[in-house]
Amino acid sequence: MKPVLAVEDLTVTIDTRRGPARAVAGVDWAVRPGETLALVGESGSGKSMSVLAATGLAPRTARVSGRIHLLDTELTGLPEQRRRRLRGRHVGFVFQDPMTSLNPVLTVGRQVVEAAQEHLGLTRRAARSRAVELLDLVGIPSAGQRVDAYPHQFSGGMRQRVVIAMALACEPDLLIADEPTTALDVTTQAQIVELVADLQRRLGTAVVWITHDLGVVAGIADTVAVMYAGRILEQGPVDAVFGAPSHPYTRALLAARPDPAAGDADLVTIAGAPPSPLDLPPGCAFWPRCPVRGDARCEHEMPPLVPVSAGHQVRTFYPQATDRRD
Repeated sequence: MKPVLAVEDLTVTIDTRRGPARAVAGVDWAVRPGETLALVGESGSGKSMSVLAATGLAPRTARVSGRIHLLDTELTGLPEQRRRRLRGRHVGFVFQDPMTSLNPVLTVGRQVVEAAQEHLGLTRRAARSRAVELLDLVGIPSAGQRVDAYPHQFSGGMRQRVVIAMALACEPDLLIADEPTTALDVTTQAQIVELVADLQRRLGTAVVWITHDLGVVAGIADTVAVMYAGRILEQGPVDAVFGAPSHPYTRALLAARPDPAAGDADLVTIAGAPPSPLDLPPGCAFWPRCPVRGDARCEHEMPPLVPVSAGHQVRTFYPQATDRRD
């Protein structure tokens, strides 16, 4: 089955006043119809930037290279007007804060179908019917009445449902969910996660889920890519990566998850901080924080992605290593 969106050797360099910042470096990933790809990692790891660059939404100061395929179209070098039409018709976006996606002075119904009117040519009557249908689809009670309400008249969770309805208005092949539950309470987070999963099962949409919440990833993703300092350190089927994590960073992220059964025990943390994209080390960027770092290769050479098992790859000189100081 062909991917809906695929990137090969994607590199993003952003020109800043302090010099070029390498936000993404040689990333490969793909997502197919009905699949969920999760991109995980700490803030600044490049997970959001890789998706923004792939869909043509990187900052104007960014230099993007590599190959990007959306369905059967190569996006690299495509004129912006053509790329915008493809993006508007085939890709839906759900971002972290719904109020950044919603205009406070327009009714939610008008905003839900704005893209559909532009790309599908719906009449005003058909657009209103479509808005009600979509609001009902995402679980907005009394959708026929709420279609004329304004964003401030909805709770945070209901606003995020409205944004999801907007993202689905053109029946996209791909849904990008960038930290869509971070600003919500735990109960509402679970509802939004289940809503997206249910819509995906019903519509067959491909989903790229960007998050730092590994608990969410374990429940919804088919494949996962763990990113650090702009590179993928480990990727593969979610059961393989979480069941047998082969990179020290992946294991550290999993160990840092809060454990309700631990009671008052201190949270596990990863020592140090990620490097600045303005000053990346020549070797493995995780080397200064790695608990199993070995010889000088780690400091001076970039490990290649090597296979661990079927579809499971890791970027380290010591796959499946234990603490070498033991």
